[in-house]
Amino acid sequence: MQNIGRLSRNFLMEEDAVGVVEIILILVVLIGLVIIFKDQLTSLVEKLLSKITKQSNSI
Repeated sequence: MQNIGRLSRNFLMEEDAVGVVEIILILVVLIGLVIIFKDQLTSLVEKLLSKITKQSNSI
């Protein structure tokens, strides 16, 4: 019975490490996408902000 408790505890601890690795990989992919599409994202944000500014001036 003690072995089962130890094994289950070890399994849970291993799963936490896998979760951290998954989060790091997701962040790396997101940062890569931002770097790749930086110009498109910048122009999109500038267009949105200019549109918001124009519409807020008319109110």
